Amino acid sequence: MATGSIREKLEQREYKYLSDFASKSAQATRKEYEQKCDLRTEFQRDRDRILHSKAFRRLKHKTQVFLSPFDDHFRTRLTHTLEVSQIGRTIARALDLNEDLVEAMALGHDLGHTPFGHCGEGVLNELVEGGFHHNLQSVRVVEELEKLNLCKETIEGIRTHSWGYKPTTAEGKVVQLADKIAYINHDIEDSIRAGVISESDLPKDCIAYFSSNQSRRLNKMISEVIKNSIGTAEISMSEEGWAYTTKLREWMFDNVYINSPAKLEEEKAKHVIKELFHYYLKKIEPLCKEQRAVRIVTDYISGMTDRYAIERYKENFIPNGFKNGSQDDYLFKLANATDE
Repeated sequence: MATGSIREKLEQREYKYLSDFASKSAQATRKEYEQKCDLRTEFQRDRDRILHSKAFRRLKHKTQVFLSPFDDHFRTRLTHTLEVSQIGRTIARALDLNEDLVEAMALGHDLGHTPFGHCGEGVLNELVEGGFHHNLQSVRVVEELEKLNLCKETIEGIRTHSWGYKPTTAEGKVVQLADKIAYINHDIEDSIRAGVISESDLPKDCIAYFSSNQSRRLNKMISEVIKNSIGTAEISMSEEGWAYTTKLREWMFDNVYINSPAKLEEEKAKHVIKELFHYYLKKIEPLCKEQRAVRIVTDYISGMTDRYAIERYKENFIPNGFKNGSQDDYLFKLANATDE
């Protein structure tokens, strides 16, 4: 079989086996025309471009909920992204939707997230005229900063993954739900690990409906979406399932996301972001117009990892002790001395 027919075979398979509601890669469009790949569909190319991007690699050192944790078992923005991808692919496969598109959307949905999680996002939202939203910054990353030239369908799914937006594709709706399912469940597990809450603290009616077991609760939520969405373009849980999911999410906001021991370091993190923002803005304002200066600084800071932001803060605001190198000089003097 000639290599030029592999992509076409995959495209034909989509038309044959995927749902009528599924997005088809053969119909995908890009802002800038490119010759199609011989081996991969357009959505597979998007997935690979995101996976190999610099912004994706930096997610491993960005906060999910717990700032710069020393325990390697806490989620980071990268592991959250991978869990969203896994949940999304499971739902898409069960509903005969385009799994490649869901994976691309999921892997790219948080590329524009700030250091220190939503705490960092909140600070930039206050400092930047017009606000700052990580989903829109994620779009900016793939379109302007890394110029990945992704398909319009992928970009639309990245933009609309945040609550309050309305995805236009079934795959986008899957990713929006998968994001919520992922963070509710893994944040519960991380919070229990951190001792912020215990399993017995969770709302009893939610536990009765979903189970207190992490795996069973996750499976129940995913199954709810699949069973309620078969044969329809609308992707959703049952009303009862969504009510309990919403209650569990609100409980997490009240007991973990806001005013809990998990948030004790956030004031320090906010201070770091604010000081860096004003410091860099002051440095580059003489070089360009104010609006462009704000845009450059916002892009720079939002792209930082937690540890990079902390290092830049130390470098610019924490004095270093005077070093004259005398001890090292003495060491080399001894090493170079002639044996007597």
